[in-house]
Amino acid sequence: MKSDKEGVPGPIELHEPVFETGGTLYAALKRRRTSREIGEEPLGLQVLSEILWAAQGINRESGPFGDPGRTAGSASNSREICIYVAMEEGTYIYEPGPHRLTPVAGGDTRALAIGRAQQPSGARAPVRLVYVVDLERFESAGFDEPGLHDPEIQKSYYYVDTGLIAQNVYLACASLGLESWFHNCDREALTKALGLEPHRLPLFGQTIGYARD
Repeated sequence: MKSDKEGVPGPIELHEPVFETGGTLYAALKRRRTSREIGEEPLGLQVLSEILWAAQGINRESGPFGDPGRTAGSASNSREICIYVAMEEGTYIYEPGPHRLTPVAGGDTRALAIGRAQQPSGARAPVRLVYVVDLERFESAGFDEPGLHDPEIQKSYYYVDTGLIAQNVYLACASLGLESWFHNCDREALTKALGLEPHRLPLFGQTIGYARD
């Protein structure tokens, strides 16, 4: 996982999901919960691959407006929510099409992917997801529905779309025997650390990992 940029990790090719793992949807719903008691045990690449595919992966070749379909819907198929993955060695962005992680920044930004008041809980969890909205993607949405370009109405769209993804993560974690916690994030610090453009706004974080012993 080397990169040409000093201190920045290389890309990670994720594994295809193994659909036979885990139990039924109803078993996952029964186990779904928020837990802050998340330990430091690393996640294997297969497990991480499964979770990210469940979050926002490609589940069919032909979806809305002829684009590949994803496991989570979005307003007018704008696909405006980007998933950043913060780990000890660096932060990546998840690319659903090739199903891979592309490096964004070196160094450990996990402490920024959670609200300052919440940082002591699960501080050393192996992975934190950061949900970032790309407002420019509303301009190329498949259907120009009413309010799609109104900043206030956009909020309702991208908050709901984030919730759809986060619930997928909760259920995937429950199915795979992991814990999960959806929470706030340090938006200002993340914007700087990840070099986000003005049209990309951090919204929330989600910590995932195995239960603390």
